Amino acid sequence: MATKPNCLIVASSSAEGVSARSFVNSFTLTTSAFNVQLATPGGQPVEFVSVDDNSKRWLTDFASKPHSTPGKLENCDPSRFAVLLIPGGPGAVYDLATDQSLAHLIAQFVAEQKPVCAIGMGVCGLCCAMDQESRWKLKGYSVTGPPTVHLATQSIFPKLPLLPEDFVRDNGGSFSCNYSDGNHVVIDRHLITAQNDLSTLTAVQNLILLGNARQARK
Repeated sequence: MATKPNCLIVASSSAEGVSARSFVNSFTLTTSAFNVQLATPGGQPVEFVSVDDNSKRWLTDFASKPHSTPGKLENCDPSRFAVLLIPGGPGAVYDLATDQSLAHLIAQFVAEQKPVCAIGMGVCGLCCAMDQESRWKLKGYSVTGPPTVHLATQSIFPKLPLLPEDFVRDNGGSFSCNYSDGNHVVIDRHLITAQNDLSTLTAVQNLILLGNARQARK
């Protein structure tokens, strides 16, 4: 039986947290196709937010398993992983958006055209991937994420250090969204982005398809 390829899930470790719904759906789907490793900046624990009864039960069970303990993002070797996934959650804008270890990972994935998926505010994690001339490694890509008009209605808006829509447009990317805040996923080459947590399943299913297609070509 063929060995499963490896998937790296990079989650925020900031107090603002990771969406429980997005994480549960991401982890559940990816484990069907990949060996999954979880990593955070410094290997710090993940703070889950927007936890409902269903996700609470799942997360309680998950916490009892060895793979629930995050590895250190700075120790992750990009050559070991076939796909990279950043789940949704407000925390990403506070730590992943400027994380240099994640920037190194994304740069390697872009260079090798390996599948990358970012969901909701997890798209902010892509913003760290700047080169030495302050050019975005994903310049020219089509991307979605939470639109500024929607973020402006939320209580967190005044404190946000970065707006994903503005960043993408300002750094040479193409941004699209669904203003009704429905399911919206954009696929551009090896990059998959999802506007919101609702779009997690569609995004991760496409990540699996791209990952499998790439493995089949080897």
